[in-house]
Amino acid sequence: VQLQASGGGLVQPGGSLRLSCAASGFTLDNYAIGWFRQAPGKERDGVSCISSSDGSTYYADSVKGRFTISRDNAKNTVYLQMNSLKPEDTAVYYCASRNDDTDEFLAPCSSWYYDDWGQGTLVTVSS
Repeated sequence: VQLQASGGGLVQPGGSLRLSCAASGFTLDNYAIGWFRQAPGKERDGVSCISSSDGSTYYADSVKGRFTISRDNAKNTVYLQMNSLKPEDTAVYYCASRNDDTDEFLAPCSSWYYDDWGQGTLVTVSS
């Protein structure tokens, strides 16, 4: 089981980036995927999560209306489209998976509920 996050970089405030989380060694069909971020000196927070079955989503209040999570199971990839980026969005972004076969609802978008993690990708929002 391996997750590969990519797409980070340096962007000016107001700009956009699209992060990708590609899975290898397994298919994402039965896995919820979450995006989390960790800024220096801060805890890792849930940004957005998406279920495997009905596409239920969660967004942290700080990113609602600016970020969009989506999944393409045919490509075994989950995306995080980030628009109107702010300096406070600067962080290392991680994706993680959770087998949600037996979940009735989308699990809380917290790192405690996700099992397998990819390496992070750095997003820096600065002028």
